[in-house]
Order: sequence, then structure tokens, then C-alpha cells
Amino acid sequence: MWPDNETAQDFLNFSGVADTVAEIIIQADGRPISIGMSGAWGVGKSSMIRLVRGAFDGRAKGRAGDFIFVEFNAWLYQGYDDARAALLEVIATELADEAERRKTGIDKARELLGRVNWLRAAKLAAGSAMALALGLPPVGLAGDVYQIGSRVLAGQADQQTVGDAQEAVQEIGSEAAGLLKPKTALTPPREIHAIRECFEQTLSEMNVKLVVLIDDLDRCLPPTTISTLEAIRLFLFLKNTAFVIAADDAMIKHAVRSHFDGVDDKLVTNYFDKLIQVPIRVPPLGTQEVRAYMMLLFVENSALEEAAKEVIRSKTCAQLAQTWRGQRVDRAFMQSAHQGLPPELISRFDTAERLAPLMTTASQIAGNPRLIKRFLNALSIRMAISTAHGVGVDEAVLAKMLLFERCAPPSAYEALTQAVNTDDEGKPRILGPWEDAALGGAELDLDETWDDAFIREWLTVPPRLADIDLRGVLYVSREHAPLITPEDRLSSEGAEVLSAILEHPDMAAAMHERLTRLPRPEATIVMDRLLERARQIQEWGTPPILDACIAVCAADPTQGSRLAAFLRERPASQIKPGIVPKIGDQPWAKDVLGVWNASNVAAPAKAAITRELKKHGNV
Repeated sequence: MWPDNETAQDFLNFSGVADTVAEIIIQADGRPISIGMSGAWGVGKSSMIRLVRGAFDGRAKGRAGDFIFVEFNAWLYQGYDDARAALLEVIATELADEAERRKTGIDKARELLGRVNWLRAAKLAAGSAMALALGLPPVGLAGDVYQIGSRVLAGQADQQTVGDAQEAVQEIGSEAAGLLKPKTALTPPREIHAIRECFEQTLSEMNVKLVVLIDDLDRCLPPTTISTLEAIRLFLFLKNTAFVIAADDAMIKHAVRSHFDGVDDKLVTNYFDKLIQVPIRVPPLGTQEVRAYMMLLFVENSALEEAAKEVIRSKTCAQLAQTWRGQRVDRAFMQSAHQGLPPELISRFDTAERLAPLMTTASQIAGNPRLIKRFLNALSIRMAISTAHGVGVDEAVLAKMLLFERCAPPSAYEALTQAVNTDDEGKPRILGPWEDAALGGAELDLDETWDDAFIREWLTVPPRLADIDLRGVLYVSREHAPLITPEDRLSSEGAEVLSAILEHPDMAAAMHERLTRLPRPEATIVMDRLLERARQIQEWGTPPILDACIAVCAADPTQGSRLAAFLRERPASQIKPGIVPKIGDQPWAKDVLGVWNASNVAAPAKAAITRELKKHGNV
């Protein structure tokens, strides 16, 4: 298995781009610069950010201490903090901490942090005042005091109310002490101007250049995206600053278009161009890069020593830099890069050789590194299931079928599974004439269901499947398209519902009535299949499979305890803030939130859990 997150290891010869970004910032020599690294979801922008950070160590040539790096992920703050204020605070806090470590510029750095805190306090006060003016209860600590005061005025004061009041007053007093500074005649416009001046003076006194690395901006909703961009704009074009913004420019422009309703495309483009001085696009992957990437992933998970893995990785990236000269990264090259490779690793290189062209051209994968990694993870899981159940599936056969499952039209995959299910020996004999024609280079005459460019190329990929029993493959793949046999105990209605939910889990709520009509044993089978798929999820925010599980629990409440038990077992590192409000109102969720609250979940998720428990009176 491979973790589905960014890496500081270069598997795609991206170091050249990262070195270029680092060199641009170094050569700017204190002049303000903003660099946009654009690319679609999963193409490697986050990894590029980490490579840029590492590139400074090799290119600064003893001047690495002249740079301070601040990494900011706006997505982590979405829904739990104002992204604009959060970025200001992260920058100010990092400068204050660095000033303390360097023993220089301490007073200016503290002043900067104090001014940022004042702005946050002013926003808090303004928010409460606005809420009262509109007749709405304010939020936050001021809201707590407001609610307690309402109880007193209504004659509902008791000993609990007195205790709540004392606690709230102490809390708001301590927070105010941290946020509010004894200044006079302060206004937000003046403070913003003062922040800019103080920021420049802090960097000057510390004799450093600030490099801010912004990531995951394209994951955010438009308001969060715009707030972050506005905060960036506050520091843009100030001396000794550099911003590197990793995001899909199409998503950023969508956020601008949504926020400034009615603006034309020219103004949207101008807004983006004013923020980004140097646009750089993450290079798309061709067949050579996809093949090399898959082979290096197999190397990473092999039993080779770390030193040998690094030698192979370094040689592969060097070879990728020469592909324009006609050099290839293939199985023969990988075997020449290191002597004595294990036979099972060479076999996996063969798998990469066969799959790379389709992984590059298939529109559902299109050479996307994250999707490739997820594909290989799914393959690894299914091979593990095969081994555990003694099914004995051939990896090459399973890989070819998994690719068809992911990239072929759903109607064709359904027809293929039906051909396997209805054959006495589980063989897709329908493929026979087509595979013969494809492998022989003859013209293919495909039925309407199968007439697809992907399928035409897929038929040429070995091994030939027409004479292979695929029942074992469908058995280990049943979390996507169930192997429907008489032993499954599912009615035709239950089978249709299960197939529909697995195909479109985010639409499961719309099938509430059909789910309600299912007998309880069939609802249990449906939940079995959903939980099998859910075990592949490595990040529990709001994945579509969660919607499907919640829909089954709503139709059959007895399934709630099963989903609760499953969620309690998820590793703390997988729990993201978004899941908390998603399940907060479910009758089975209280125990789950309690277990997570007592575990080592990340701070944003912990804060979300605390708020949810407090909302329901459990804190």
C-alpha cells in the first residue's frame, strides 16, 4: 500500500521545476515575487511544494538561514476559522517564534503579532454587535454571555446559571487579555496599514526573506479561497516576501467568478494575473513518466534496502530527463539500474509495462499520479483479499479487470460481469473473437455496448481473458460490482439497490424508500458490501461511501451500531473535521464522537468534535 499524500521524494523528475522556483526566489534578492504552481487535482502540486522547500537547501549555498518558510493549508481552516485571519496569524506567529530563536527583531515581531490579534478581536466584536443589531444571538464567547444574560432576564436563573456566568466571564476575560491591547484611536484601515509597515520592518530587522507556501487552495469553497487570496494580497509586493501558491487555476477562477457574481471572464483573469506574477504549470505525464512512476512505486514497496531504492530512484529521474533524446524507462532499464532484483519485483515491472499506455490515455485516470496510486492500492487490497480467502487470483488478470472496472463504460462492465455469472465455468467467452482480432491487428466489429476507444485498446493488453475463469476476480472485486449468484440471498430488488448504491454512493439518500422496503437480512448484506468498500478509504472527511452508509442506517436503524463500531475503529490520523457535522445528529454518533475526542485526532478535528458535543449538551 502507498499513502495517498504528498511526498518529498521525486519520482517524476519534478526536481528541475522545483529548482527553478527556488532559483527565481533566490535571484529576486528581496524583491517581492508571487509564483503560481497550477495543475489539476492529484497531479503533484503538494509534492512540488515540498520539493521547492527542499530545493533551497541545495541552491541557497550557505544562505539557507536568510529565508524563513511558512506553510499554510487553507483547507484545514475551512469552516472552523476565518482563512484570512488564520493566514495573518500563522505568518505573525512564525515570525515571532523565529525572532525569539534568532534573538533579533523581537519587539517588532511581537508588535506585528499584537496588531494581528487586535484585528481578530475587532472582527469578533463587530460580529457580535452586528448580530445584536439584527436581533440575532451573537456567537463565540460573547454569545455565551448573551445567552446566560437572557436566562437571567427571563427569570430562569439558578445555581447552574450562576456557575455558567462565572466560567464565561473568566474565559472571555482571559481571551480578551490575549487579543486586546491597550491602544487608542485604532481602526481597521489604520491597523492594516500599520501591519504592512510593521511586517516590512520586522523582516528588515531580522534580515530575512519570508517564503509563504500556500497549498490546497483549490480544495476550498469559494469564500475560503477568496479570504485567503485577500490575505495574500495584504502582503503582496512588500519587500523580502515571496508567495508560492499551489492550486488549480481553473478552480481559483471559479471561486473568483462565484464570489464576484456577474463579472466577465476578462475581469476574472485580470484578478488572477494581478496576484500571480510567475505562472508555472505542473508538467503532465506521458507514457514514459507513468511507466517510471508505477515502477518506482513498486520499488518503494519492495524488500530492497533503502540505499538501493534511492540509487534506482536517482537513476530513473536522470533517465527521464533524457527521454527527449529517445531514452526509455522500461523493465530492461530498471534491471540495469540495480543488479539482482527480486523476481516478484521484475514481474510487477511487467505489469507496469502493460498498463502504462492505458493509464496515460484513459480519461478516468489520464496519467494522474494520485489516481494511479489509488489504482495500485486497490489492486494491492484485492490481491490481499485473494490471498486471505485462498482464491488464487493472478495479479495480471486482476489488474486488467480492475482497469476495465475503472475506465470502461458502466454498461460494458455490467455486461462483462453478467457474461461471467451466466457461464458455467465463469469464463467471458464473449471476449474471444474480439481479443483474437485485436491481438492480430484485425478490424474490430464491437457491439454497441462495447464500442468504446478504451475497450478497443484494452483488448490488446495481455493476458487474454476469454478462456480464464473470472469468478475469483469478481469475488475479490465485489465491493464495486457484486458477484450475483443464487447463494447471495439477495432478491432482484436488493441486487439492483446494491448495484445502484455502489455505483453512485452519494445518491443513496434518494433511494430511502427502496431501502426501507428491503427485508432486514438484505439490508445487512447491503451494509456488509458498503463497509467492505469503506475499508479502502484512508481519509474520513465526507467520502461518498459515508453518505451511502448513513442512508442505510436511516432506512434500517439497527445498522447504526455497525457503522458506529466501524467508525470508532478508524485511526485517529484519518479523522478530518468535515465528518463531525456530517454525523453529529445521527442517533448512533455520540459514542463515536466521544471515542474520537479521547483519542489523538488532529486539532481541527478535535475542535469540531468539542463544538458538536457541546451543541448536544455533552460537554
